[in-house]
Amino acid sequence: MEEARSKPVCAEEALDLLNCAAQSPYDQDKCVRLLQVLRQCVLIKKVKKFSLTDQEQQEANSVSKKA
Repeated sequence: MEEARSKPVCAEEALDLLNCAAQSPYDQDKCVRLLQVLRQCVLIKKVKKFSLTDQEQQEANSVSKKA
């Protein structure tokens, strides 16, 4: 259960797509395939919206606890 909470839904698929877009040389066909994989995950998991806010808040909290 802890594992499920620590990793956002479809995070791996989204990260793969972002890294593909950042690669040089850019492989459009590969990125389109990764986009389709992400889209399937979103549909299966019924994701409505992605946000980085929770992650940023968790990082800020861990930094202030260390200080």
